Amino acid sequence: MRCPSCGCLDDKVIETRISKEGDSIRRRRVCTGCESRYTTYEMIVRAEAAIVKRDGRREDFNPDKLRAGIATACGKRPVGEEQIDNIVKRIADAIARASEREIPSHKLGEMVMDELRKIDEVAYVRFASVYRRFKDIDQFIDEIRQMTDTPTV
Repeated sequence: MRCPSCGCLDDKVIETRISKEGDSIRRRRVCTGCESRYTTYEMIVRAEAAIVKRDGRREDFNPDKLRAGIATACGKRPVGEEQIDNIVKRIADAIARASEREIPSHKLGEMVMDELRKIDEVAYVRFASVYRRFKDIDQFIDEIRQMTDTPTV
């Protein structure tokens, strides 16, 4: 690890702690060259998954982009940041467990809708309207009818 103060490549770990969640390690280090102290973090980097868009383009899976879309659907609704973070984590974990490294965008959209439907019906319909590209009010009404006719899991 290169020292941020002097650039020396020689350091010594003086303390190691695992995060509360158990998904990262914090290490306190001291540079043997200038004796400056600094902190580094280690975390698991999952194998990259690609999202295949409707037009065939491929994008790296981006949990931040997913979170932003979910947060937009949940705007001004009684859905907390923690609930949104949990949805993103569940979906990211499901993608990481999947055997495929390429996930069609429609599958990702369905995963999001399944999660939103469990916590807030308005957020679900908002997301569905963008995801399914509703063209008119009839499509909204059909989605709401279908939602009320089908029990939530």
